[in-house]
Amino acid sequence: MQATTLPPAEGLRAEVRATLMPGFPGLEAPEWIRDALRDGLRSVCIYGENVRDAAQLRALGRSLREARPDALVAIDEEGGEVTRLHYVDGAPYPGAAVLGRIDDLEYTAEVGARVARAVRSAGASLVLAPDADVNANPRNPVIGTRSFSSDPERAAAHVAAWVRGAQAAGVAACPKHFPGHGDTAQDSHLALPVVGVAPEVLAQRELVPFRSAIAAGAQTVMSSHILLPRIDPDAPATFSRTILQGILREQLGFDGVVVSDALDMRGASGEIGIPAAAARALAAGCDLLCIGPGTTPAQFVEIEDRILAAIEAGSSRPCACATPPPGFARSRRPSRRSPRRRSTVSPRRPRRATR
Repeated sequence: MQATTLPPAEGLRAEVRATLMPGFPGLEAPEWIRDALRDGLRSVCIYGENVRDAAQLRALGRSLREARPDALVAIDEEGGEVTRLHYVDGAPYPGAAVLGRIDDLEYTAEVGARVARAVRSAGASLVLAPDADVNANPRNPVIGTRSFSSDPERAAAHVAAWVRGAQAAGVAACPKHFPGHGDTAQDSHLALPVVGVAPEVLAQRELVPFRSAIAAGAQTVMSSHILLPRIDPDAPATFSRTILQGILREQLGFDGVVVSDALDMRGASGEIGIPAAAARALAAGCDLLCIGPGTTPAQFVEIEDRILAAIEAGSSRPCACATPPPGFARSRRPSRRSPRRRSTVSPRRPRRATR
């Protein structure tokens, strides 16, 4: 097999491929990405390294959709200091902290709609925003001004407004980083943060904006790579069925798409590698696995192979999938019991810490 040639998406591999959302290097989509989109891959993510200017970004979006017209193209666009669309010159709309300080919900909804229109014009259909974290720790090195507020109710109101504005403009929103990254003192890009929050505090503080986002109709939610030992001492949120199934799905009633935060982050893969992280995230209940920027075809195949091996070994457990929101069909996690069923996914950062 040549370095740029992927195995054909047949049988269970087709289901696995439908759960992956790789990035890629460069300003143009590599041919292997386009080939993968023609053969089972449903989603890709655009990062700052893929953006030069608006015209180039539109051309990139067209190229991806030529390969697969129903491709789910994601982009990380929070506004403020976390931007992909305006990676070179900065976002023209305010970020969450400014919106929370202004405290005008109609304006927040309009900013969400403006971001969504810009995302659509670039050919994307999923915006990895807004940040739904409550800024509970002033020493947090990665959230800070990405949060609407340190007050849970104010943050919740603005998260819901942003979600409604963005989705009314035709883009799926993705509140993050479940169940809440606002009380960390470490950056999960660089390490695995440990947060000793009690379950009752989590419910009264971190979960409040996510409840509001779900009530506002958020079609996706992004998990976080943080360990909460008083809730699940054995697994970070992205790898925790207790958190993703028990809290997000059962307690909060979320029936949309669970997207992992980027698995290249050290909080997820620093000790086990990206392929093992992908298998664990899928087993825990993630539906769409954000791999991270600069994915190579060799890495992509290694991830697929590791997930297939985990399924065969029984460590990646089959899991019933809830009905997705209208207009956004989320991929079914691969099941050993249904290897012939093909999965479907259809569409309905300038600092480092941007996912």
